[in-house]
Amino acid sequence: MRIYKDIFTGDEMFSDSYKMKLIDDVMYEIYGKLVTRKQGDVVLEGSNPSQEEADEGTDEGVESGVDVVLNHRLCETYAFGDKKGYTAYLKDYMKKLVQRLEEKAPDQVSVFKNNTNKVMKDILSRFSDLQFFTGESMDIDGMVALLEYREIDGDSVPVLMFFKHGLEEEKF
Repeated sequence: MRIYKDIFTGDEMFSDSYKMKLIDDVMYEIYGKLVTRKQGDVVLEGSNPSQEEADEGTDEGVESGVDVVLNHRLCETYAFGDKKGYTAYLKDYMKKLVQRLEEKAPDQVSVFKNNTNKVMKDILSRFSDLQFFTGESMDIDGMVALLEYREIDGDSVPVLMFFKHGLEEEKF
């Protein structure tokens, strides 16, 4: 298993246990599911709880949401009041990523800049449909993941987006 962590905060953002797609070598799209479960339960992809454990409507704490968000303790943020506020954050964050790329992989900087501009122009056109999530530390100086719901095969599917170059991969 691989865990993807924010390079600036060290927060766990997602794992490779979800369906994922790399867009233009810049952005990972992670396809989640809406789930409801008892608080504290972690349900791994592909598991099948037994009938004895079926919820009988008791008053236990129940949480609902997107599995990726719940499993990796992502926190919704409302730090960006509007598109202008998010764009200001994005410019600062991209400067930090470019600096890091110049140190670690200078040959990738120009491709990163060009592809990022293209991807972000598309995403910003859907700004009003997005939700924003930080890692568990809630450090807004790190990566802010994006979430939108898309119609796929007649279902509304939560899709989280993470900048590839803002993540480090850890193997377990």
